[in-house]
Amino acid sequence: MHTVLSADGTRIAYDRSGSGPALVYVTGALCDRSTDKPLAALLAPYFTVLTYDRRGRGDSGDTAPYQVEREVEDLAAVIAEAGGSASVYGMSSGAALALHAAAQGVAITRLALFEPPYSPDDEERLTQARAYAARLGELLTAGRRGDAVELFMTTVGLPAELIGQMRGAPMWPALEALAPTLAYDAAVMGNSALPAELVAQVGVPALVADGGASPAWLRDTARRLAGALPQGRHRTLAGQTHDVDPQALAPVLREFLSDPAPARPPSAVKIR
Repeated sequence: MHTVLSADGTRIAYDRSGSGPALVYVTGALCDRSTDKPLAALLAPYFTVLTYDRRGRGDSGDTAPYQVEREVEDLAAVIAEAGGSASVYGMSSGAALALHAAAQGVAITRLALFEPPYSPDDEERLTQARAYAARLGELLTAGRRGDAVELFMTTVGLPAELIGQMRGAPMWPALEALAPTLAYDAAVMGNSALPAELVAQVGVPALVADGGASPAWLRDTARRLAGALPQGRHRTLAGQTHDVDPQALAPVLREFLSDPAPARPPSAVKIR
């Protein structure tokens, strides 16, 4: 394990493996850097892979109050440790954080995203997202971490029976420890709508991938985002879900991140 200090003095823990061009992996909700190990191992023969604990997770510190800008600074600090610039792969809400960083000019050379969970252009779905964020805040304020994790799992579609089984499993305390960071992911997602102005500012080649067996709204969001990015591409991984198999994902990332095609200047884009 290595550590680096972010701009506000928060210690960020990371692991480094492999050799070659730098690649930083940004995890999604209820994940720490241990989640990244299977994919990192597949990519390490081709890249220097840095996996890190986002603030509030694992071995990283946490400094109140939380702001998305601080997480952008955390990612920038890890990229600086990688050598000053790096490709970035973001998963789920980690993909949204990577978008924030790329739009703000963090030294990202290529951006790969898997199923960032922005809501469809649908008022009912946006209303549900706002209600989730509000209820999550209430549960965390009340110290009901287990209920906050359950709320998240219910919102993403896990059946109640499975959640009940998980609450009695040895893994549950670790999930409760990560529960406060669900509010951080909610902040990164904003109002859950695809952020048109943010996306238009991303000036690097970007791949948005989805799973062919994922819910239709996630696949549609991935296509819309890829079409809106100034240098966006889209790829569907047949048979995959949001819980994507690293064996299916690694070759796609390797192909895109190794593409020598030069970046083009960004152009103004409107999301429809």
